[in-house]
Amino acid sequence: MLRERMDALKARLSEIEGQISDPAVIGQQSKYRRLAQEHAGITEVLASYREYERVAEELVGNERLLREEKTDGEFRALVEQELQSLTEQKKRLEDEVMRYLLPRDKDDDRNTIVEIRAGTGGDEAALFVADLFRMYSHYAEKRGWKVETMDSHPTGIGGFKEIIFSVEGKDVYRNMKYESGVHRVQRVPATEASGRIHTSAATVAVLSEAEDVEVKIDPKDIRVDVYRSSGHGGQSVNTTDSAVRITHLATGLMVTCQDEKSQHKNKVKALRVLRARLKERMEEEQAEKVSSLRRSQVSTGDRSAKIRTYNFPQNRVTDHRIGLTVYNLESVIEGNLDEFTAALMAKDHEEKLKQC
Repeated sequence: MLRERMDALKARLSEIEGQISDPAVIGQQSKYRRLAQEHAGITEVLASYREYERVAEELVGNERLLREEKTDGEFRALVEQELQSLTEQKKRLEDEVMRYLLPRDKDDDRNTIVEIRAGTGGDEAALFVADLFRMYSHYAEKRGWKVETMDSHPTGIGGFKEIIFSVEGKDVYRNMKYESGVHRVQRVPATEASGRIHTSAATVAVLSEAEDVEVKIDPKDIRVDVYRSSGHGGQSVNTTDSAVRITHLATGLMVTCQDEKSQHKNKVKALRVLRARLKERMEEEQAEKVSSLRRSQVSTGDRSAKIRTYNFPQNRVTDHRIGLTVYNLESVIEGNLDEFTAALMAKDHEEKLKQC
């Protein structure tokens, strides 16, 4: 069964290689990018499968050695040790291959738009938003992804009431989607004279970016308002009406963007955010109609669910969905999220395997 699936992937790889060399496909950036990403994924899983076959063959050889009478003493102990190592390798490689063969989230290869908003906690919550933004920026930097701010509402003390940014790169949504939900921080605020620990929160929403052909926005369906952008305390950032507010009349969704000095650039960014939000809304409505299409509890899109706590006094970070706790908060805040991402992804795959 597994070999048949690998043969099918090899055939698909040859098909993709023929398509991506076609000038007509090269001229379609979005299609070419999707094919290139699929090519990279198949190449990776085929490499894992070749390694799996090699390990399986060695495993059979070692098992044969153990059955031979002449294999005894120190040599037998070495063979048994190697057998255990090979068994573990085979299981790991088999899991890697099987995870790839699971039905993938159709948005896994997409870029994302991330929205972080301050929740309970006043100024401390706004500072926490800034911390989360830096955390994700560092995480993206480590993975070679590009981060671009779409819109922000800074406070006078270095925090943000809200910040919206895009993340572009390989498998961005596949790794970032587990961050949606309520993030809670427990620490002593810099402004707290008595040294009491406060609990604040911020909401993170990770949206897969929609393409123009998926979510078409008719100019007649939106209202575009322009105004002068402002900075801390309402002071003017520039003297032109460059800030843009777009309202989708049918849904009431509203998007603002003022980070660019160009009104046109702000409008383009705002439309990207609006498309992502409309795409999310359509998918939520579809999932309501067909409950089996809902996301798993691990890859939750529920913004009201408390997913993670960052406890500074105890140097502790706990992910409540999978019960994972680590005591290296400073490292996590610096963008080292791989341990959480890997554990969440593994749990998600485990749940999906049960349904197969």
